[in-house]
Amino acid sequence: MHSYLARQPVLNRDKATVGYELLFRDGPNNCFPDVGDEHATNRLLADNFFTSGAIEATGGKKAFVNFPYNSLIQRTPLMFPKKSFIIEILETCDPSDELLEAVIELKEKGYTLALDDFIPSAAWNRFLPHIHIIKFDIRTVPIAKARFFMRHHKDKVNKILFLAEKVETHDEFTEAYDAGFDLFQGFFFSQPEMMQRKTLTPCALTTLRLYKEITLPDVDFNTVESIIATDVSLSYKLLRHVNNMRYSQAKPISSFKQALVYLGEERLKRFVTFVATAHATEKKPQSLYSLSLQRAHFCERLSNLAATEIIGNQAFLTGLFSLLDSLLDQPIEDVITLLPLSKEVQKALVHQTGPLGSILKLIMAYDKAQWEDVSELSKQLGLHESDIADLYMESLKWASYFEKTATD
Repeated sequence: MHSYLARQPVLNRDKATVGYELLFRDGPNNCFPDVGDEHATNRLLADNFFTSGAIEATGGKKAFVNFPYNSLIQRTPLMFPKKSFIIEILETCDPSDELLEAVIELKEKGYTLALDDFIPSAAWNRFLPHIHIIKFDIRTVPIAKARFFMRHHKDKVNKILFLAEKVETHDEFTEAYDAGFDLFQGFFFSQPEMMQRKTLTPCALTTLRLYKEITLPDVDFNTVESIIATDVSLSYKLLRHVNNMRYSQAKPISSFKQALVYLGEERLKRFVTFVATAHATEKKPQSLYSLSLQRAHFCERLSNLAATEIIGNQAFLTGLFSLLDSLLDQPIEDVITLLPLSKEVQKALVHQTGPLGSILKLIMAYDKAQWEDVSELSKQLGLHESDIADLYMESLKWASYFEKTATD
């Protein structure tokens, strides 16, 4: 059995990730196993909360989990630790007396409750004193309408937090932020801020120079060392984390050349890539760094199984650099011309064409739980959906490890 699971980040007003909504298939029309809401929720809980899966899927942060009506009436959440997830009451639930009793009991026992895809209605008013989070889908309830509701309830009822979901652009984030939302869900953080064309910062320039050197077929490590030496913070990070990777009590590595001898060229190339990416995201949401790493690993692993022959290292770079426009706040087509990447990688990043482009589109569809697109792209690439599900979870675990290693 496989857990068909994607996740979507939830960020606070400082753009720090506070949790992830876990997205199972949510209805009988999706391409994955033809099951109803109740069974889907039960599968997600069993697969991810009876084991360590949820920790891997959320990096130890809170999981937002959808609960249909019957699961709540049957008190299914009581089977699981209250600190591990937030109960999302689906918008399809009937605001009945029976549901209210369940909500009150769950709250009294310390569970955190959220109303999902909330549409203001008098029928839900009696639930509000027992709710911790209200989620507005800004595609359904305009931000202006949500603002009106928040102004009338923000300080009256139980200090409710308000979450704007399906926030996909920085303009939408700014509007929702100004309206008073506390939390934000969506992939707005992965979009570049280019209202006005920005010049590259010294940090971004250092990152770009490093990327350029380590993507060359024959790397000149003297040049790489000279670039790293211009940035004290970057030098410290690299040496510290190379030392963290060593298990012996030998004398610590104190120079880049020593690190090269210890790691070897290929491992060091990749490690410099991780640290450079972490360096570029210092003033960006941490989710951006995590997503970059996850895509890199996911892309590489999928390329090994695809029917079309793809070079794994090119797939890795395609995934990693798929967010380069957001890392550097520059149009992707401009940034790519500054890097010695193959035409296949460039086409994938700029136009999402070719086999690498198809894998990238598949990954982006999986991120957003667009299951029908995932199914179609899987067929095109000759991939089994069960393998994709397994590799997605593997990539989350892998990215979480390197996120910790390179940003501590």
